Amino acid sequence: MRWPTNGRRHETERPYTERSDESDEQRTEGTEGTERKGAAPRRTPDARSRPRRVPWYVGLPVTLAAILAVFLAAAKLDLLPGLPNPFAERQIDRSQPAVLKSIQDMSRYTAAGGNFQVIVDLDQDAKFLPSQILGKRTLYVAAGTVDAYVDLGELANGAVTVSDDRRSATVTLPHARLADPALDVKRSYVFSQQRGLFDRLGDFFSGNPGDQQKLEILATDKIKAAAEQTALTATAEKNTRAMLQNLLTSLGFTTVTVTVVR
Repeated sequence: MRWPTNGRRHETERPYTERSDESDEQRTEGTEGTERKGAAPRRTPDARSRPRRVPWYVGLPVTLAAILAVFLAAAKLDLLPGLPNPFAERQIDRSQPAVLKSIQDMSRYTAAGGNFQVIVDLDQDAKFLPSQILGKRTLYVAAGTVDAYVDLGELANGAVTVSDDRRSATVTLPHARLADPALDVKRSYVFSQQRGLFDRLGDFFSGNPGDQQKLEILATDKIKAAAEQTALTATAEKNTRAMLQNLLTSLGFTTVTVTVVR
């Protein structure tokens, strides 16, 4: 037989459990009540304190500009070989065809030539201002050639005489001359240039191509003056004399005399 108090225990314990549950609920409600009474009411965050998002119509152009800048930098630094360089320069020749202005008959025999190089140091400054404010100094390296020739078209009457037996010949030549200097633009260049503040501003707004021409004229004059101090003309006369002697000897003359007019 089972002891009947077992069921009673269950009956007596069940109300106790319910009461304990009820007491727990009451405690919880009481605690919440005290918290609600004693604590300050919660504040909802203000809309102004929230961080504002960047509008899409502002963020999109900025993002595209940043991406474009990255691609341009990569193309400039040649980081992407397959990407064309947008900063690459191209040269387009829009020059008109050369026009022949005239033809000049020449009877010169160019018998010698000299190669020259000169450094032009041109300093332009103001009288009462320092060169840092107003002034320009340019170092120009110029290379050119000067030819020496004998003009056979200037042979006077009787300058060439031939003997009756056509065995001897006498030729009297004019003096050799120097041609105008020819500046080699491929080997001529501006080595350095120092400019004052006002000169830099002036060159920024408008270039002055006359400066280059002034340097070339000055270099040409210096090359010409240097050529006059050399033995180019004497060398040209000697070479012309040897050329005529060989030419007339090949034509059957045994005695060839070539002199220069004094």
